[in-house]
Amino acid sequence: MLALSACPLQATAQAVDTLWPALQKSYFDGKKLEAAPFIRLTAPERAASGEQVPFAFSIDHPMTAQRYIKSVTLFVDANPVPLTAVFHFNPASGKAEISSRIRFESDSLVHVVAESSDGRFYVNAIAVKASGGCGGPTSGDDPAVMAAAGKMKMALDGPVKLGDVNQARLLIRHPMYTGLQRNLSTNAFRPAFFINKIEVTYNGKPVMTADTFIGISENPSLQFGFVADQPGALQIVIHDNEGGTFRQSLDVRG
Repeated sequence: MLALSACPLQATAQAVDTLWPALQKSYFDGKKLEAAPFIRLTAPERAASGEQVPFAFSIDHPMTAQRYIKSVTLFVDANPVPLTAVFHFNPASGKAEISSRIRFESDSLVHVVAESSDGRFYVNAIAVKASGGCGGPTSGDDPAVMAAAGKMKMALDGPVKLGDVNQARLLIRHPMYTGLQRNLSTNAFRPAFFINKIEVTYNGKPVMTADTFIGISENPSLQFGFVADQPGALQIVIHDNEGGTFRQSLDVRG
């Protein structure tokens, strides 16, 4: 098992100065980003491969109707497409936290920017050493891989706690082609084919929405929270950039 560690923003100032200022200006021009150690980041300091690197964030911030984290933007600074995902939360999320797997083309800082409902922006970062995750070769349009794209498995992480935050785990079969990978047979670039939106609802009410990009790993996994106030249905709808739409539902009982 790789040791997991958090890297404070101040410890990586030199790396921040090289790539992050331009990203910050592009996405948050004119906004004040406050350093926030309460954005807790978990990732391996060094990964064996850049193709599937475990990454998680958990934000210690209220999630009430009056004050909550409404979005979290994830950047892998040195990737060809640094913007990796944007997660949209609300009080029904219970807590602004996600566990997933992401790609690294080279050693990079990961910046996480959280926006609260009162208009404040918070940021933290972690350094990860990994490479080769975005532009590696692919075997092409394997019929079995393409046929399985969009299939999902979903389960709860432990017994249901009505009125409290519960954790759900989602696994999606999808090749998540980046558009930077060469087909081993033709040596041509395989066009990008990736999930670009994940929508989670409980009893028809929004829980979390994710806008995802090529920095999310093949066969994405996602752990997220939701508040179950009564028994019902946890529903997932995913979309990909080729127009595919896929659905899954899980009965939730107290």
